[in-house]
Amino acid sequence: MAIRKKSNKNPPVLSHEFVVQNHADIVSCVAMVFLLGLMFEITAKAAVIFVTLQYNVTIPATEQSAETVSLYYYGFKDLATIFFYMLVAIIVHAIIQEYVLDKINRKMHFSKTKHSKFNESGQLSAFYFFSCVWGASILVSENYVSDPTSLWKDYPHTLIPFQMKFFYISQLAYWFHAFPELYFQKTKKEDIPRQLVYIGLYLFHIAGAYILNLTHLGLVLLVLHYFVEFLFHISRLFYFSDEKYQKGFSVWAVLFVLGRLLTLILSVLTVGFGLARAENQVLDFSTGNFNVLGFRIGVLASICATQAFMMWKFINFQLRRWREHSSSQPQSQKKKFVTAKGKPSKKERAILNQCLQV
Repeated sequence: MAIRKKSNKNPPVLSHEFVVQNHADIVSCVAMVFLLGLMFEITAKAAVIFVTLQYNVTIPATEQSAETVSLYYYGFKDLATIFFYMLVAIIVHAIIQEYVLDKINRKMHFSKTKHSKFNESGQLSAFYFFSCVWGASILVSENYVSDPTSLWKDYPHTLIPFQMKFFYISQLAYWFHAFPELYFQKTKKEDIPRQLVYIGLYLFHIAGAYILNLTHLGLVLLVLHYFVEFLFHISRLFYFSDEKYQKGFSVWAVLFVLGRLLTLILSVLTVGFGLARAENQVLDFSTGNFNVLGFRIGVLASICATQAFMMWKFINFQLRRWREHSSSQPQSQKKKFVTAKGKPSKKERAILNQCLQV
């Protein structure tokens, strides 16, 4: 992300600079069109598809539950809902950037490199924190923490509660919004491949858990991963404000390795043991049952490959930090030696003071 230079001259309408500077206002107008569509009977049916969640099923009250329950499943209309909330994500991104991060940047006077990294960590730390708290509240309310067998029990999990579906829709919308943000934030060409890789990995795994009806397992793994990533980005924010702050990275390094181990353990336990012992192991697209051997191997292979890739990036990051620390340490010791050698003795300072008094 480059630093935006405000100029007195207004760029031409619909030019590159005009779209970049006013993209939040443009997207807000597009989102308002869908909201205004709800007010008129002619357009309400089409606008509802974009604004509200679709494919709800009302389950009547039974002896076990005295109240009627509304559950949801997925379908093609979810793409319209994801598109609308992608617009909302772009607007929220611009609000955080303008009213929080830009003000801090002006006070701290960061360099161009630190400026882009600070903006990235600021946006992601806010998203990870919000998603982690939201996901943890769903885990507690649905009793997934107290009953680990719920990760594979009663698979396929085709019907999910409102909060669960809205969580997945919001996650997909956020990571889809990251694609146009590469243009809006003027991301450097050398940074685009790295950004595309991790955006693609998020979309692949979140969409895979949503489509393959592994929403319970996906939610647990997302909360675990987001918590570790939040620690990294919040530590990087503190590091930019004070470069002596290194404790956060040490805590993150330990939790990162533990997070990868827990991810593999939960995945193998759910897919390799829980679903492998299920009675219904027939591929059925109508009921959303994908519990067959090839499906289980593909899921575990994708999770293991992603964890291995992340560990490889983590090891390279730690080696780079170790090299920087080892290269800077001799220079600091050399500076201390020079300053200590250049200090005058007590006798020399006394003689100097006498000369100054004279």
